Amino acid sequence: MRKGIHPTYYPDAKVVCSCGNTWATGSTKKEIRTEVCSKCHPFFTGQQQRMIDIEGQVDRFYKKLQARQEFVDEKKARETSRVSPERSVREIGLPTRSTEALEKAGLDNIGKLLAKLAEGEAGMLAIEGFGRKSLIDMKKTLRQLGYDLPAAAEEIVV
Repeated sequence: MRKGIHPTYYPDAKVVCSCGNTWATGSTKKEIRTEVCSKCHPFFTGQQQRMIDIEGQVDRFYKKLQARQEFVDEKKARETSRVSPERSVREIGLPTRSTEALEKAGLDNIGKLLAKLAEGEAGMLAIEGFGRKSLIDMKKTLRQLGYDLPAAAEEIVV
């Protein structure tokens, strides 16, 4: 072995824990400071419900968990509002003439519009200023938005 390249070995190095426990061991350092020892670690003391949180890891985990829950709740609220029957007929994107004809007939929200569609296409085509092209466009848009059309609206009346 080469001389002068190895660190000094202390056979009676002192170890000090943050709980106050001390003991001697062999080390290349004269004094060692530690935060957890066998006297205060939850695994050895039987207090496993107590968590050791040195750098806020548990808090960071709970923040991430809470952020995820908020994201899921917000996404669910967006989906619910997307297919809400209280949505205005103007949000469908029909031409102005068709939208005004529906509002004039008292169909100012999607819920009322779906109720009228449940009566059949003939009831919708009876509305003055609302034709077959507008009906086709309206049904297509409602399907794209995620609304379930009534069975009577699926029947084609010539």
